[in-house]
Amino acid sequence: MTDNLKMSSTSAEVKRNLCQKCQGWRKLCGHGICPILAKAQSIAEIQKTFTKTDFFGASPPGFFVGEYGYPRVSIGPLVPPVASEDTSIYDAEEQWIFKTMEEIIGYRSALVRGKKTISVKKAKEPGHRLLETTQELVMSSKPVDTEMSFIKRPKLELVFSPRVPPAGPSGVIKQARLTENPKVPQVVDKVVSDIDLKAINGIIKLYDDKINQRHITRLLSAGLFGVKKNRKLVPTTWSITAVDDILGKRYWKRIIHNQWINKVKIFHYKALGNLVVIFLYPSAWMFEAFEYWFFGSSDAMAVDWETWRGRKTYAKDVAGAYYCTRLEVLEYLDMIQRQAGCFLFMEVDKEWIPCGVWRFREIAKEALKQQPILADTLEDGFLELRKIIRYPLEKYLERSNTYKILRKQETLEQFFPKDVQG
Repeated sequence: MTDNLKMSSTSAEVKRNLCQKCQGWRKLCGHGICPILAKAQSIAEIQKTFTKTDFFGASPPGFFVGEYGYPRVSIGPLVPPVASEDTSIYDAEEQWIFKTMEEIIGYRSALVRGKKTISVKKAKEPGHRLLETTQELVMSSKPVDTEMSFIKRPKLELVFSPRVPPAGPSGVIKQARLTENPKVPQVVDKVVSDIDLKAINGIIKLYDDKINQRHITRLLSAGLFGVKKNRKLVPTTWSITAVDDILGKRYWKRIIHNQWINKVKIFHYKALGNLVVIFLYPSAWMFEAFEYWFFGSSDAMAVDWETWRGRKTYAKDVAGAYYCTRLEVLEYLDMIQRQAGCFLFMEVDKEWIPCGVWRFREIAKEALKQQPILADTLEDGFLELRKIIRYPLEKYLERSNTYKILRKQETLEQFFPKDVQG
């Protein structure tokens, strides 16, 4: 069974020899549950559906664009072996933090991925049948019954990644066909049809019109945003971060002239073995994200940061988790019409299996719905913070760049321009 499992993680990998020694119960890899056993039932059920090379089911809708080989990439729909039903939960990340890891792996391992390699530039060229079919699919806000025909029976493997949710079996696809009309929101149809509208403006327009962010990300991946001559397919992992960054910068521009908050605010929430703590303090905008894994090496900490000037380079250490949590914080500050500095802590327990950055987004969102802990000073806030996080605060602060700024001899009023103080 281990031949069918691949793990991709910056912090830990399931090694084949460990799996052979472990047999699923010794937990030698450091995970709280065995990913192989968690997926076994789903894989067994999918095997029953593959009597031929044809496959039928209701896509959530789901669509994936790989990044390997860019600018020639693998694209295709994601379809579970369930037809004419509401399968949206298979791709509904916003609902997963209230599920178990076994349930999440079950949803994702049931998604069969059709794939075909094409140039990213095909998005601006009509006539590619598979691409046009999948573009129709991703425009839908509801599940769509979909037929797929494969060249060979899909390979039964489940790939885990720290950046995107896992997917199940995959195979080279001959063709795909929608057997019902997709339900496309009017605003989506309008934005996609506007071949003179810049991609950034289209993304913001749909977000303001309450289109689900996953839906927006799929549209970007499928090359459906932007001026016609510039349209191209975008790998799924890139599109997730791109949408987070575009929306985050939009809110950043709006909050940097707001007044500061007047107290320290601490929000926190834990789900699926992941703790997110949002520590806001009176300051001009600064943001620093810490991600710590409680298995693997003692150096399993990632840190990225920015000041009120924003960030010009990619946050390569914290990566996608940086952008999705930053967006949630910025959106909250925009809602209360204030600005603040922020330490954001993400602590990952052994029970977590790498399944994407979505959980940090959803846990941060849930944290900001809770009643915050208040403190009058930074030091008082740190006393409260120590009660919540497991890893020593001093270890985080040793790696912190924004804390060094705060400890400078000059006052905040001297450090930050007056037009930023609000």
